[in-house]
Amino acid sequence: MKQVVQNYKSGELAVLDVPVPGCKPGGVLVRSVFSLISTGTELMKVSEAGMSMLGKARSRPDQVAKVMQSVATNGLPATYRKVMGKLDSYTPLGYSLCGVVERVGAGIDDVKVGDLVACAGNEHALHAELNWVPRNLYTPVPDGLAPRHAAFGTVGSIALQGVRQGEPQLGEVALVVGLGLIGQLVVQLLAAAGVRVVGADPDPVRCELAERLGAAAAGDPGSAVVEAAVAELTGSHGVDQVYLAAGGGSNQPVELAARLSRDRGRVVDIGKCRLDLPWNAYYEKELDVRFSRSYGPGRYDPEYELEGRDYPIGYVRWTERRNLACFLDLVARGRVDVEPLISRVADFDDAVETYRRLEDGELKAVAVLFRYPDAPGDGTAQAPAVAVPAVRRGGPAPAPVRASGTPVRLAFVGAGNYATSMLLPHLEQRDGVVLSTVVTTTALSAANAQRKFGFAHATTDLDAVLGDPSVDAVFVVTRHSSHAELTRRALLAGKTVFVEKPLALTEDELAGVLAAVEESGNDRLQVGFNRRFAPLLREARSRFGARTGPASLRYLVNAGRLQHGSWYLRQDSEGSRFVGEGGHFVDTASWLLDADPVSVYAVAPAGNEDLQVVLRYPDGSTATLSYVTTGASGFPKETLDLVADGKVLKLDDFVRASVHFESTAGRRRWVSSRLPKARDKGQAAELAAFVKAVRTGGPMPVPLESLVATTAATLAVQTGLVGGAPVTLARPR
Repeated sequence: MKQVVQNYKSGELAVLDVPVPGCKPGGVLVRSVFSLISTGTELMKVSEAGMSMLGKARSRPDQVAKVMQSVATNGLPATYRKVMGKLDSYTPLGYSLCGVVERVGAGIDDVKVGDLVACAGNEHALHAELNWVPRNLYTPVPDGLAPRHAAFGTVGSIALQGVRQGEPQLGEVALVVGLGLIGQLVVQLLAAAGVRVVGADPDPVRCELAERLGAAAAGDPGSAVVEAAVAELTGSHGVDQVYLAAGGGSNQPVELAARLSRDRGRVVDIGKCRLDLPWNAYYEKELDVRFSRSYGPGRYDPEYELEGRDYPIGYVRWTERRNLACFLDLVARGRVDVEPLISRVADFDDAVETYRRLEDGELKAVAVLFRYPDAPGDGTAQAPAVAVPAVRRGGPAPAPVRASGTPVRLAFVGAGNYATSMLLPHLEQRDGVVLSTVVTTTALSAANAQRKFGFAHATTDLDAVLGDPSVDAVFVVTRHSSHAELTRRALLAGKTVFVEKPLALTEDELAGVLAAVEESGNDRLQVGFNRRFAPLLREARSRFGARTGPASLRYLVNAGRLQHGSWYLRQDSEGSRFVGEGGHFVDTASWLLDADPVSVYAVAPAGNEDLQVVLRYPDGSTATLSYVTTGASGFPKETLDLVADGKVLKLDDFVRASVHFESTAGRRRWVSSRLPKARDKGQAAELAAFVKAVRTGGPMPVPLESLVATTAATLAVQTGLVGGAPVTLARPR
């Protein structure tokens, strides 16, 4: 197996081939999925290793004292050989990871092979493909928590233990000095505990990040911003707690803590900073200085860490293992968000180059993850490839046989708001269309639809409609959970089907629809992906023209929040909001790029429904869908940009469109000449194409293979969120 190591004498970093560790009793063998680089602690070790011998001595006076004692006891030659032997050897790096249990040692009964676990310890959670981890240094990962987020478990435990040492209470005010990885986590933990937080860091980017993650204010410790914020939040009394999460040789953090603490405030040292306490300042306020020992009680106790002897919960409530589990639970429940802290995910094979870029300052990062190749959980176990089902037709598609000039007879299953506002108004006055029957679950809603739109019949009996040979096509416009089953039944009945999105909520439902196609030979299906039919977008696409190189598409959907009580919020029965609506945007992107996606990568901040989805296409094109619910309600719902071959297509909420391009005459652009009377998202044109296909028996407006690919890609978003890695969309050969 491979492992990242460093020679402390020369400073050399390497990825070495080393033997696989044995699976000893009392622990588990874990295959790494993601491991986290501590950009504070680890980079300090890497930096020290690159120093001269004198520099190393100055940076570690504690070790120099041990050497001098050894000289006095063992003599200079023996001590020299011992020190040089220790320096001139490889040492491991890393202490926080998430992986999959590969083997279970004797005496372990709380996890099994294949379970996802978070691991801790600078001897057991190393940057290595495999690690043996004792019982008290791992914990199972909560269901639904992405492995890349679970890899933060150890550093999260360090931050959590520091907060526990500060004993925060509701309504208090805290100052966090140093807004690196640990500091950002401390800010979020304090905010989750009901504490108002002020952050201090010379880096304005980290200050802005802290404010986004819950700090009331953050600024340079040398500026007036921090002091003013503390005065405003505390009535000039000073903060209740200060958390020192900074490193380096400056004494500024402890001096700032003394100046901004209240009388008898608490100062907690979490990082490794200079602690030359100004005696008068600390004495006059009688400040309580506390140290936080790493992950919590149990740290550095070999009986706890190596022999698995737990402390009774009645005596020690929060051990390092219980801290680890608690932090993961907070992340899983959305109380702490680690995704914004991830500056880069690097391949494990690029570890040496990643460390070099971090040390040189070329890579500015709060947190960096290593992603391990071919590990379960990085895209194979936790986020496997998703198969796009093959479309198999059992025989010739049953094109309707109809006399020339006879009208198309339509039935509607469901007559809710979308059907009555966006579909039926385009059909009730269309020549050659007869609204035959409306089917609803309640008699009154069927009667209302019949009265308003002129259906010939209203009923609650679906079987009567499916068995009526005079009905040419069935519209399925019900709640999402029934779409797949109703579509399946209508196809088996030989009807042409128009189903509103989504076609299916699960892979099994999608497979059931395709099984009906194969059994009946009936592939006459359309899903309500209407945006590809929008006149403004179609004209813009025509103006954009053909392309030769890969394209980059950016699609922002400002979806907004749902009203309380909306059935869209019933995720257990109706699927997630994105599964219900996201197919619209995947289909639009695929139509613009003239291909179906080959992979999906999705990330989401904890605690809300915002999503970032990246679709990759066969020619290297990419589409980034930002589906957000937290934006301003006055901002347009949908904005889109397509860039390729020196051309840019821009769509502004189906109201304006433009295409910018280069020509022999210079820079040119086309802009939609007038505003439409209303946003036309293509429903009328889509229905016209569908009715034509029903009337003539010609091809359906969108190939079934495309509808299936879009549905599979939409469903793969959830798979990607759980796995935390790109999902390959595997197509049948």
